[in-house]
Amino acid sequence: MSKTLDFIFDFASPNAYLVYKALPAILERTNASLNVIPCLLGGLFKSTGNQAPMLAFQGIKGKLEYDQLEIQRFIAKHELLKFKFNPHFPVNTLLLMRGAIAAQSNGQLEQYITVGLTSMWEQGLKMDDPQVYQQAMTDAGLDGQALLESTQNPQVKAKLMANTAEAVARGAFGIPTFYVGDEMFFGKERLQQIEEELSA
Repeated sequence: MSKTLDFIFDFASPNAYLVYKALPAILERTNASLNVIPCLLGGLFKSTGNQAPMLAFQGIKGKLEYDQLEIQRFIAKHELLKFKFNPHFPVNTLLLMRGAIAAQSNGQLEQYITVGLTSMWEQGLKMDDPQVYQQAMTDAGLDGQALLESTQNPQVKAKLMANTAEAVARGAFGIPTFYVGDEMFFGKERLQQIEEELSA
């Protein structure tokens, strides 16, 4: 019986881009399915008292430099050469994440994630600008105007809040977080452990 990998996801994290790109090979090897759960990273931080690494570790000598080294190693290993750090970082992903909820209800989440990640972490677009957001989605073949309008839908807003609250209740404190059943894994460095759990 194949297993499901739950991915607590927000476009805000560069590590979410990196790990999403590396997942297909693991899913293929383990015959597992991916269940992306759109959540708001800011909401996770607020509920758990967490901070972005650049804030949390700014006073620790060598820590942020080492994090960059880990990113470069990951990029090289998985040949993710299109990645570039977003010049507008940190980008408020509220629009993107509400749009993800709407896209999920339309059966378009996978395509939407590809567009969002490409816009954020390859093209370096300012995706918290409504005009930039709408244009990026339209250019990729999605209905940018409808998606933008959906971000004001009370049901969409409520679903994103509920997803985020459920993730916190489950133990999540950041992105990327994964679950195989009740087993939790945090960070892009856990891919080998995730694969072992999916294969067990």
